[in-house]
Amino acid sequence: MNAQNLDSPNNFFESKVLGHPAGLFVLFFTEMWERFSYYGMRALLVLFLTSSIIGDNPGWGWPRAHALAIYGSYTGLAYLTPILGGYIADRIIGYRWAVVVGALLMTLGHLSMAIEVDHIFMYLGLCLLVLGNGFFKPNMTSIIAQMYKQHPEKKDGAYTIFYMGVNSGAFLGMLLCGYIGESKDWGWAYGFGLAGIFMFIGMLQFYFTQNIFGNIGLKPVKNKEEEVSDNLEESTRNPFSKFDLVLIGLISVIGLSWIINDPVSKITSMNLFDFKIGSMEGSNFMIMVALVLFLFILIKRISQYTPVLRDKMIAVIVLAFITIFFWASFEQAGGSMTIFAKDYTQRLLTGDSKVIFNIVNTLITVVPLVIISYVLLKLFAKTFGKYSIGNIILACGFIIIWVIVIYMLKNQYSEVKSEVPATWFGILNSLFIISCAPLVSKIWESKYNPSATYKNGFGMILLGIGFAALAYGASTIPQGAAVASVSMVWLVLAYFFHTMGELFISPVGLSYVSKLVPGRMIAIMFGIWYLAIAIGNKIAGTMGGMIDEITSKYSMTTFFLIFTFIPIGLGLFIMMLTPVLKKLMHGVK
Repeated sequence: MNAQNLDSPNNFFESKVLGHPAGLFVLFFTEMWERFSYYGMRALLVLFLTSSIIGDNPGWGWPRAHALAIYGSYTGLAYLTPILGGYIADRIIGYRWAVVVGALLMTLGHLSMAIEVDHIFMYLGLCLLVLGNGFFKPNMTSIIAQMYKQHPEKKDGAYTIFYMGVNSGAFLGMLLCGYIGESKDWGWAYGFGLAGIFMFIGMLQFYFTQNIFGNIGLKPVKNKEEEVSDNLEESTRNPFSKFDLVLIGLISVIGLSWIINDPVSKITSMNLFDFKIGSMEGSNFMIMVALVLFLFILIKRISQYTPVLRDKMIAVIVLAFITIFFWASFEQAGGSMTIFAKDYTQRLLTGDSKVIFNIVNTLITVVPLVIISYVLLKLFAKTFGKYSIGNIILACGFIIIWVIVIYMLKNQYSEVKSEVPATWFGILNSLFIISCAPLVSKIWESKYNPSATYKNGFGMILLGIGFAALAYGASTIPQGAAVASVSMVWLVLAYFFHTMGELFISPVGLSYVSKLVPGRMIAIMFGIWYLAIAIGNKIAGTMGGMIDEITSKYSMTTFFLIFTFIPIGLGLFIMMLTPVLKKLMHGVK
């Protein structure tokens, strides 16, 4: 079989697992281990930073605002670096090596965070995670885009299945890293270290199975035939001018400095923007300058493309704009909602409540793990003969997972009373996605598939309803209270509605980006999409850090109502734009 045939999407579809190419599920499990490590660490970060420096499992005792500032900067940077990672992969090393390099850097980052003897190791670990994520994140989705190049009708379903892999990893990472990290018998270092172990497993599994992708993802070569075969109107080159590059460099320096300076100026006395322009703080002035320059370069670049491609790129930018506000609200899960779970939720269970929780926790842990193990066996049946080393490594990871799960459940059943870990609530998001994603995927592939604007609109409204549940549940908390005992049901409801909103917005967003732009621009446009997510994540940290200020001045209900009204309003607005967006998409559905 020649190289061209190896890279043919038609050949990928000859070897199927659950109706999709086996290669999709190699990516499924690779992404699963990466998300295990990311969300496992994310679940612990704010709790570790804000936990008292004394006690059975001491943390660093930081104020909430400081912890959420570094959380927002970390999550923002983790979605910002994919722009650079996508560019390097597109131009120099290819998607596959970018994934391997990214996974290795993240492994080292997690292991560095497991060393608690000095703050420098924590900061070094976060930096390595940010850099590694930049290489890893955009290029996984780029490989999928290439695999489904000739099957656009199956892309929505493929990205939704891939998203199940994302959330399977998030589910297991938050559950197990959270349990180990919050446990006084183990501690934070073991939780961070466990994340690193599974990132390493993910890297090895991908490396030894990568040939399943044929020529997709190898080092880029100039292919004149491919250039000619693209739609001629849309493949017109638009290289960056020196002026463009200077502006992009300036925007990047200001933006990165602002993101890093935010937590640094709170934690230390150092402030890069310690000045005022009139009544405006220096940090606010600089980020406004960066925003104006970014809008200028964006408008300049878009105006230089052909009319059809220009319209499609505008459609992507509109969807990306909504995405900013979605993630600014959704990412409260790792910040203010984690704090709400820790300090304001009744988590101590005894008697019948403990028994019910143990049974429910067993079911929601074991059943998804059995389903994922079944998918693993289906993949083995198709690929073990050719890729035995990668499959054995994958199997070893699952054996370790099963051992930890059995250990956790055994301990929970033997305890007289149970305190539900604050990190446990985070797994609900992934649990609901694993449960609901197949149904949503089928809807997207049916005649009832709504347009992109309605998907985004309904998603934002569902997100707002979730925060409305929290606002109502928090109505009994006195103004300025530091602790309370609100029923767990409100967090459960919030995570359910947030998850449904996420399914309507996030995975299909990636799919629309891949369908609206030419193949040669895929990685860069994914980078732009992740820029929107980065901005949303940083806003999430900034807004979450205001929880104490808003709660003391107004109430906890007021805090959550902010995240109720804004998403619902934007959801209605984007649905009103449906005729305009349909025209801009030029028939792309």
